[in-house]
Amino acid sequence: MQQGGGSETEVTWEDQQNINKFGRLNNRFHELEDEIKVAKESNDNLEDAGNELILTDEEVVRFQIGEVFAHVPKEEVENRIEEMKEVTSKNLEKLQEEKESILSQMTELKQILYGKFKDSINLEED
Repeated sequence: MQQGGGSETEVTWEDQQNINKFGRLNNRFHELEDEIKVAKESNDNLEDAGNELILTDEEVVRFQIGEVFAHVPKEEVENRIEEMKEVTSKNLEKLQEEKESILSQMTELKQILYGKFKDSINLEED
């Protein structure tokens, strides 16, 4: 590799491992962004369903279980929606914590790799 001043920088096995780790973390980061987006949409949909349920006058409502709709008492559906929102919120929180962890690891690796290779390596996204 060429360093900014024209001198050669040797890539050690450890450097290559750091570069590979950065690549894996970057891929997981993008996967997490997609998963977080889906989890937020799911949470919003559950919130909307709960609000719609509050507005209904019916005591028995249709609730989708798998691929079929079943007639279920309104109170039970409210409980199920609340449980689903809790699970989705916990999942979203876990995903966001993992994303923060990955970002901090990527920042550390950037410092190490840019410290050694300077302009010879590009770890930024376009």
